[in-house]
Order: sequence, then structure tokens, then C-alpha cells
Amino acid sequence: MKVEIWSDVMCPFCYIGKRKFENALSQFPQKDQIQVEWKSFQLNPQMKTEPGKSINDYLAEVKGWEPDYAKQMNDHVSGLAAEVGLEYNMDKAVVANSFDAHRFVQFAKTKGLGDDAEEQLFKAYFTDGKNTADHDTLIQLGTEIGLDRDELQAVLSGNSFGEDVRKDIREAQQVGARGVPFFVLDRKYAVSGAQHSETFLSALEKSFGEWEKTNPKPLVNLATGATCTTDGQCD
Repeated sequence: MKVEIWSDVMCPFCYIGKRKFENALSQFPQKDQIQVEWKSFQLNPQMKTEPGKSINDYLAEVKGWEPDYAKQMNDHVSGLAAEVGLEYNMDKAVVANSFDAHRFVQFAKTKGLGDDAEEQLFKAYFTDGKNTADHDTLIQLGTEIGLDRDELQAVLSGNSFGEDVRKDIREAQQVGARGVPFFVLDRKYAVSGAQHSETFLSALEKSFGEWEKTNPKPLVNLATGATCTTDGQCD
């Protein structure tokens, strides 16, 4: 059963939601039958990459907050992240447009490394203070998870996977995602936000129970003997 997750690398609740969902999935008996696919979403497509600007100043500008209030909010979110074992260093976060980071994930998905790419990006942005719009940074992150350096460089230097990103963003509107993280289970149920792991587990149980009725698990043939088939052959 497929679980699709719309997220943006600059969304602090997306990383927290990832950990909470992973915790729920680890408790789910049929976790080996769950396919997770990461989908692109941009909270601010017009954002300019400004490595010299603090995230507090950026939030103050776009939300009309005082810088001190922005810092208080980021400290609060950092505390929530710590509760699920994540280290947020928001004072190091680099203001960066996420479009190329999403192209990076889309490419990684074609190699079966979508989840690894998401994890690398979140850690780079929230913990390590790396510029996730910088191509050299993305190439470094990609090689660390096993992507081919030359292939990735070719992707980033051109426009490859840009339409895949835009398609995901259009799809987000179709499934009702107005913010992220947004989890869609079997295209039937949705969970919005970084919910408690118990909520994710309940959603997995409900959606999988319905999915399993129309997708029964194949029987495992333990032994094979002489048989006759419908075409009259017996052996």
C-alpha cells in the first residue's frame, strides 16, 4: 500500500512528522507492505536564496513578526524536534529556495533513494546549517547516499525533473493539501501535520485493512506435486 508524503525541506514540522510517522511504521506489523513516496511542495516558490540572512529575519519579513518573536517560535519548534530525537540549530539555517532540492529528491527517487535524500536534506538544513540550494552541497549529499556524482551534476546543471516537481505541487492542490507535511494513504485517507505517532498508526491500520481486502497477499506454495491443468495436461 502506498503512502505519499508532501513536504518541503524548509518546513520544520515536516522533519518532525517524518520521525513520528517512522515511529508509527516501525510498530505496524505489515510495514514491509507499505511503500512510502515523497512528494514535492514549496511553501514559498518565490523565496530568494540569501545565505547571509538569518531565518529569524526572514520570518520577520514575510510574516510581519518581530525578530525576537521569530526566535521564540523557532526555539519552541526546536524543543518539539528534540522530543523526537532531532537536533535543530535554527540559528545556522540558511534561507534557500527549495526547488533544486526537490529536483534532487525526484532524481533520487528514480534510484530508490527518495527517503535517504529527504533525510539528508532535512539534516543538512535544520541541523548542519547547509545551503540546500547550492549545487555543490546537493552533490555532496547525493554522493553520501550513493548517487552517481556525474549523473547528479548533469541533472542539477539543467532543468531535469523540474516538471516532476511542478506536477507534485499541482497534485497537492487536487488532494487537498494546503500545507505540509501532508500524508495520503492509499489515495483514500489523509493526515495533515506532524501528528502523534498513535494517530499515524491508527491511520495505517484503517487504510491497510481496507486495502488488504482488495489486494490479498499471494499464497506461498510450500510444496509442489503431480497436478492436472485445465488444458488436459497431467504430470
